[in-house]
Amino acid sequence: MQVGDVLISPDILTERFCCDYEKCKGACCIEGNAGAPVTLDEIGEIEDALDAVWGDLSASAQSVIDRQGVAYSDPEGELVTSIVHGKDCVFTCYDGDNCLCALEKACRSGRSKFMKPISCSLYPIRVKKFSNGTVGLNYHRWDICRDAIVKGRQLDVPVYKFLREPLVRRFGQEWYDELCALANELHEQGMI
Repeated sequence: MQVGDVLISPDILTERFCCDYEKCKGACCIEGNAGAPVTLDEIGEIEDALDAVWGDLSASAQSVIDRQGVAYSDPEGELVTSIVHGKDCVFTCYDGDNCLCALEKACRSGRSKFMKPISCSLYPIRVKKFSNGTVGLNYHRWDICRDAIVKGRQLDVPVYKFLREPLVRRFGQEWYDELCALANELHEQGMI
């Protein structure tokens, strides 16, 4: 499927998803073997926000940033946020047992204008850029999000509706309205 010049995986329209932070406690910030994908522009914005988040970061995270910066190239050559101990995003901070994004916390409190990498906001959607410039959106399945799938099914929230705000942030309101129109059309035709 395609909306504008963006290829869409059908799962984005058919699968149900709604983060359940009470159960997962923000595990996506501390699990995995690489940081969150970032763009060069985002790296600049993150560097500009460092003063606002520095006090919320662990000493280990501060040390990693001092050594290698806020991002690095992963084995596939993608730019990703730096990580601590081979898995935790350097921007993870804690509120009791819950993991929070220090960047988002600073933005929501008015200390910074940068929310967080768009790849974080869009999860479980992953953006793939092809060599010809085409962009594809895929639904990524990760075991730590099983509670989000259960909650999404209970509340009947499709992935694209759960991620309305970040999709609009990344692609614009007009594009999102086209996506919703496509979903409605496919639903009326019994295809989803």
